[in-house]
Amino acid sequence: MKVNIYPYVIALVCFLAMPIVHAQDDKATDLESVLQKIESTWPKNYTEIHSLFSDFQKDSLVLKRLVTKASDAQSLEVESYALNKLGEIYRNKSLYDAALKAHHEAEELAKAANNIQLEVVSLNMIGVVYRRMDFIKPALDYHKKALDLARSVQDPTDELMLSIAVSQNSMGNIYLTLKQYDLAIEQFEKSLVIENQLGNRLGLAINYHNIGYADEAKGLLDLALKNYKRSLNYNEQIDSEVGRVICYNSIGQVYIKQKKYNEAKVIIEKGLKKAIKLGDQYYISYAYINLGWVQQELQMDDLAEINLKKGLEVSGTYGLKTSTVDAHKHLSELYKKKNDYEASLKHYEKAVELEKTIFTERNMQYVSDIIIQYENEAKTNQIIQLANENELVRSKLQRNQTIFWAALLTLTIVAGIMIAINRNRQLSHEKQILTLEQDMLRSQMNPHFIFNSLNSIKLYIINNEKENAVYYLNKFSKFIRKILIASTEKEISLEDELETMQLYMNIENIRFSNEINFVVDVEPGINTSVIKVPSLILQPFLENALWHGLSSKKANKQIELKVYKDNDDFITISITDNGIGRKASKKINDGRVLKSRSVGIAITRARLANFSKRFTTDYKMDIEDLYDAEERPLGTKVIVHVPMRANRLKSSA
Repeated sequence: MKVNIYPYVIALVCFLAMPIVHAQDDKATDLESVLQKIESTWPKNYTEIHSLFSDFQKDSLVLKRLVTKASDAQSLEVESYALNKLGEIYRNKSLYDAALKAHHEAEELAKAANNIQLEVVSLNMIGVVYRRMDFIKPALDYHKKALDLARSVQDPTDELMLSIAVSQNSMGNIYLTLKQYDLAIEQFEKSLVIENQLGNRLGLAINYHNIGYADEAKGLLDLALKNYKRSLNYNEQIDSEVGRVICYNSIGQVYIKQKKYNEAKVIIEKGLKKAIKLGDQYYISYAYINLGWVQQELQMDDLAEINLKKGLEVSGTYGLKTSTVDAHKHLSELYKKKNDYEASLKHYEKAVELEKTIFTERNMQYVSDIIIQYENEAKTNQIIQLANENELVRSKLQRNQTIFWAALLTLTIVAGIMIAINRNRQLSHEKQILTLEQDMLRSQMNPHFIFNSLNSIKLYIINNEKENAVYYLNKFSKFIRKILIASTEKEISLEDELETMQLYMNIENIRFSNEINFVVDVEPGINTSVIKVPSLILQPFLENALWHGLSSKKANKQIELKVYKDNDDFITISITDNGIGRKASKKINDGRVLKSRSVGIAITRARLANFSKRFTTDYKMDIEDLYDAEERPLGTKVIVHVPMRANRLKSSA
């Protein structure tokens, strides 16, 4: 069984928009105290009325006295407010005729007082009662009338905005009736926007429940359960027992459909106890029917039959057609299961017959016509508004033609200036890139490095070590060729970069008598051939490790280059040496007459920053000093996070 219960309490939003305090003292005495304060000046504004009398909205005797007092004082607004509250109490006790009478009287008083807010509230409340009685046509009439009246006000108050939210919610329920669930959700979300703006937690509870109902009808049970629980959370915040009962039933129904029968039984029984305590026959009938349904699924057929019949009895007594239909359907299934086909057919036929009276073709056509009319009116109003705006624009253009052309000329000049500025920035940026590439090339083609490398190879030749001379000469020529090729490329594959660094280390190792143990470790699963990095970006880090970290160390010289990936945004490259550390290196450098100045790192940072402009995230670079447990230096570790994921929102470098 599934029914959207929350639409029947939607009009409560308008009345519970402000906090409600349940007075514990004698209400009649409190009412007299309030009446003495206002004396002959009775309030006319809805907000003021609600703030004065909201404490009495659950006490029918006090409300009747307030109606009498307001009538004697000829305060139409207060009398209308009190009658609507009284009608709400009647409705929750399933006394629908008395509820309609009270709300209609409230509507007439609101009209006489020319109070649109109270009139809209009364219309929505009448619609709620008719919907509780399953009379779709009059319910839609009154909700549509309330919506049109509320929208006629140019600067609506917060209370009127709540009424608009109520009406939008009602339109959503019309779409639910037509099984147009996506359109229904659209209306509920519009209502949610207003409720969120006004911070009305009851309205949020109602709308989330309705969205959950649409999700459940679409078969999205997990999403429906999520929205039902959202609704329950808001009901807990405002301490709404009615809201809890509704949510318990809906959550229980989803659990049944998910075959979580024991969980469903617990929460439905909890809802039944609260419904009985509330004394609202509408929710009592549904709680009994839901309980019978889940007991039937748990093979507790005798108990299921008892509770389904209780639900049928209550719904039949109070004329609750929808719940009566559901009770008959479940009883039909139960008797079919018991092989009592005669009883099963009897209940099925009753369900079908009663269902026809609720959703007749005429009613459905009427609902469809209402929607078409509503949408046509909205489109017509939009067309009229656009036509008026167009006429205004055309009039302004005719009166201000000279200003228009002057503005156009100014805009053209400004656009030209902006284009020139942008072009100048682009040229400056390109110049900066070119300068960086030239600096990088000068760094790689360091004359000292070339001289020392060739001198080392020369020593091999002088010492008649032909094989070493040829081997390292090949390495050197291959390295120079790679540098020259890389200087023409903005980026290369990581595979090529690692190969170039291997050549560089082989050549530099000549001067260290091949004492340096250089290891490259690439994490399995990383395809270095498809990963792009700026060309020759790692050389400055290796050069620093060699000349600042290992050059002053006597033995066991190691450099480890690792490539790994922590997440999808970066490829991480770490270079770790076991040298003397940065502090010791700085002391040595400070003591020299000719101090070496490393510019390679600064150039590398600038190139990485430029490279990162085309990616979602910027590069990251960290330099760590490594120490043992006794704070003795163990070396230096450079970690470079090179971005991987392209960002289409950024312009390419």
